[in-house]
Amino acid sequence: MNTENLNKLLHSVCNIAVEAGLIINTYYKSNTEVSFKEDRSPLTEADLASNKFIINSLSGLNADIPILSEESLVDWDVRKNWSRSWLVDPLDGTKEFINQRAEFTVNIALIENNEPVLGVIYAPALSILYYACKNNGSYKLLCDQTINSLSNSIKIQTSHKKYSDHLFVFKSRSHSNDEFESWVENNVDDYELIQKGSSIKFCEIAEGKADLYPRFGSTSEWDIAAGHIILLEAGGEINSIDDKKILYNNKESVINPPFIASCKLDK
Repeated sequence: MNTENLNKLLHSVCNIAVEAGLIINTYYKSNTEVSFKEDRSPLTEADLASNKFIINSLSGLNADIPILSEESLVDWDVRKNWSRSWLVDPLDGTKEFINQRAEFTVNIALIENNEPVLGVIYAPALSILYYACKNNGSYKLLCDQTINSLSNSIKIQTSHKKYSDHLFVFKSRSHSNDEFESWVENNVDDYELIQKGSSIKFCEIAEGKADLYPRFGSTSEWDIAAGHIILLEAGGEINSIDDKKILYNNKESVINPPFIASCKLDK
């Protein structure tokens, strides 16, 4: 899909993410019921309501593009034939949502030939929208309702640093481990740790608020795809820990390898 067609989709996808976020906000700070999936990750009514709205809206936008969502899985025998698909996390950071921390997001990405070409992330409790499409930069917009125009958006860009500089390093609030601690100690001389949940970490690196996010705990493709394109288009990088490109829908498992997301960072 060329840049012109991506831009035509972008406004609609931004509004879908915002409306899903407004649905989530109706459950926020209420006594929403929590259940647990097979992997013991939490699931709330807000996850399901957001997922239903996004699936219906994306299907209405273009019925020819299939959808993979955290809450609507598709078998590999079907997915392996997809060259283009939506990748959705209807509520990223469910633990933050349950604990009434505002760092949860709605993530929607368009995948083409195993790479993200459009990404939208909305943080409904913060009223912040981030978005990007391939070869067109990354942007931020403050909004607490659906958008008539994206013209008030601010273009964002990562910082440009060296590993020897003082770096602001993201640590997942809910998913850290010894590998993370060891990697940071061995690779970064001067740093300050910032704990934060959800895909908002990618966005804040994209706008220069932090510099580095090493991730060794388990993540799925829908957790990072939208943040991936937003970070890339802002000048940042994301690669596996062994410096290979992160790809999507290229294998049966949807689990990502350990990765490093960063600003423009020189050795």
